[in-house]
Amino acid sequence: MADRIPESIRREALSHDFQPTIRIGKSGITETLITEIDAQLNTRSLVKIKINRGLFEKKDIPNVWSHLAESTHSVVVLARGNVGVLWR
Repeated sequence: MADRIPESIRREALSHDFQPTIRIGKSGITETLITEIDAQLNTRSLVKIKINRGLFEKKDIPNVWSHLAESTHSVVVLARGNVGVLWR
């Protein structure tokens, strides 16, 4: 699926002007967080998410992005460390 992401979406996701609108804090991944991501994806096609440092082990972060994408029926466009972009 990742190869079907339009180049314009990829460019926007990589833009330094595109700021995170969701931050995952000490509460972690909650139903409310998933609902908020879903609502933002309904309003705009891209959502940038930042995970607070130290919240998850480095090896677990790819699973976090996969889980969020699956839960919101979206695609991970970009996942660099603790910052990810979802697209729907």
